[in-house]
Amino acid sequence: MTTVDPTFRGDDLFAAPPPIDEPVRARLHARLAEAAERAGVLDVAYRTADTPVGSLLLAATGEGLVRVAYAREDHDRVLAQLAADVSPRVLRAPARLDTAAREIEEYFAGRRRLFDLRLDLRLARGFRRTVLSHLTEIGYGTTASYAALARAAGSPRAVRAAGTACATNPLPIVLPCHRVVRSDGTAGGYVGGAEVKRALLDLEAAAS
Repeated sequence: MTTVDPTFRGDDLFAAPPPIDEPVRARLHARLAEAAERAGVLDVAYRTADTPVGSLLLAATGEGLVRVAYAREDHDRVLAQLAADVSPRVLRAPARLDTAAREIEEYFAGRRRLFDLRLDLRLARGFRRTVLSHLTEIGYGTTASYAALARAAGSPRAVRAAGTACATNPLPIVLPCHRVVRSDGTAGGYVGGAEVKRALLDLEAAAS
């Protein structure tokens, strides 16, 4: 004879499973990321980092840091673009970006003036990539004009193109396009917004 538990409710069969608590979820995700990396199917790893100018999305390929994005750029949209432009195999894997996150934290704490990170510049091509390669020549706490940057890149008349290269810089902060200003000394545009550009310049001026 079968005994039926009097507390049993048939609809329990269709009840949602108990929620997984966050520490367990994090461990499971970390194992998934490790397994994907071992299997060679993790092409783009990402994480976020909290900073004084908001949440930054950090993404890296096996070649190096490929993207830094401000919240105003819409992190979900940026990840979708990375999936289209780099690889659809994108996964949150914070450990892969620990060094980048630490160096950015040191920068905002005023303890780092140069970044020591491998970079993947595949998202910038042609003249724009040439322009970006000259950004680290602008010293910490100083600025240069778009015109000067165009000259450094070998095309003195391409001031507007130099501005476009800065506006589409895939690695802001790390490649310091915030140090590029207009010839009249005004700040000019910035992917993170005018307030963020001013905040970065003020941070560097205070730490210089």
